[in-house]
Amino acid sequence: MRCVVIIPAFNEEKTVGAVVAAAKQCALVAEVVVVSDGSKDRTAKVAAAAGATVIALPENRGKGGAMQAGFASVPGDIYLFLDGDLIGLTKEHVALLLEPIVAGRVEVTLGLFGKGRLATDLAQKIAPFLSGQRALSRRVLSQVPDFSTAGWGVEVVVNRHLQGAGVPVAEILLHNVTQVMKEEKSGLVRGVMSRLRMYWQILQAFGRKGRAIP
Repeated sequence: MRCVVIIPAFNEEKTVGAVVAAAKQCALVAEVVVVSDGSKDRTAKVAAAAGATVIALPENRGKGGAMQAGFASVPGDIYLFLDGDLIGLTKEHVALLLEPIVAGRVEVTLGLFGKGRLATDLAQKIAPFLSGQRALSRRVLSQVPDFSTAGWGVEVVVNRHLQGAGVPVAEILLHNVTQVMKEEKSGLVRGVMSRLRMYWQILQAFGRKGRAIP
């Protein structure tokens, strides 16, 4: 089975290289794709230098748009989506997310942080369905309603489809993995504003209806 890792990234030059490296070191992975979502920094160059195939979007489409662009552009049997701002990710974590699908036990896995740091661990305990670390078979992903305009609400769109279709999801604990928080990236004020936009897009996603991805 051809496993493709897709990393949507907006201005993640400081962390995306390590995420790409961890994914490429996993023997199950055939290709790592970074979708630079209108980034203004060196995200695309860093990702390419780390060995990723880079799709550079000229304008920011939001997380859902970047994920959809990657899925539409690269053939695969299994797609693993990873955030570009992860810290502590290893090839073993990547294998844990992919192996249950490769083995045919499930068609979807969801990665949850554990023993990383309190803020991100707690956030995923409260709302585990918002985790951006998720692997899906092509069959399941192709049936999810179009999420290209969902922005940060993409995880809600995916999760609602999985629940409605009765698709089992295997939760995978990713020990010692965390991610950079928005306030750390942009400073307190801009970070809080970005977080509020994220929450708004998540709320909007709960009311979305749509067709499956072509």
